[in-house]
Amino acid sequence: MMNKRILVGLLHYPVYNKRKEIITTSITNLDIHDIARCAVTYDVKKYYLIHPLPAQKRLVQEVIAYWQQGYGAIYNPDRQEALKKVCVRESLEAVKDELKAEDGVELKIIVTDAQVYPRSISYVQMREIMEADTAQNYLLLFGTGWGMSKEIVEDADYVLEPIYGRGTYNHLSVRSAVAIILDRLLGEKWVEIGC
Repeated sequence: MMNKRILVGLLHYPVYNKRKEIITTSITNLDIHDIARCAVTYDVKKYYLIHPLPAQKRLVQEVIAYWQQGYGAIYNPDRQEALKKVCVRESLEAVKDELKAEDGVELKIIVTDAQVYPRSISYVQMREIMEADTAQNYLLLFGTGWGMSKEIVEDADYVLEPIYGRGTYNHLSVRSAVAIILDRLLGEKWVEIGC
């Protein structure tokens, strides 16, 4: 199945704040749960929370432990299943190294952004590329704060075009963006044009 070669990453460093300074953002409880649920729904291989600080890693581990071993596991077994996909790694390089060691295949990085870049590609084009190359692993990388650093975007293999809504507002939550993009790339092919 194609989705077993797809991974999701949520990058917390290096990202920008609204003044275009490089910062580290905090992991949010909603991002842990909601993106994990999307990962299970679209049957992706893993969901990586990428954060350099050990304290944030411990926070995620506590949340996961509650839902997998604590009262949360009894209260909501569906959440327990979703959180099995979550991994915390200190850097994008650590994710790349781990996946190369597992599969022996270089990882292709697909970044998302709310702005257009000269090499931005459509969802239809990206889906066709992913479907044509059945041996490749793809990390669909999302940024927090005000977007990923320029270097991360420039180093990526692919840059997806923004999600265009009907209005001019262009600042979706990362959880919403993950859901929309996973559906466009991995969901049912009910729309072939304009995706």
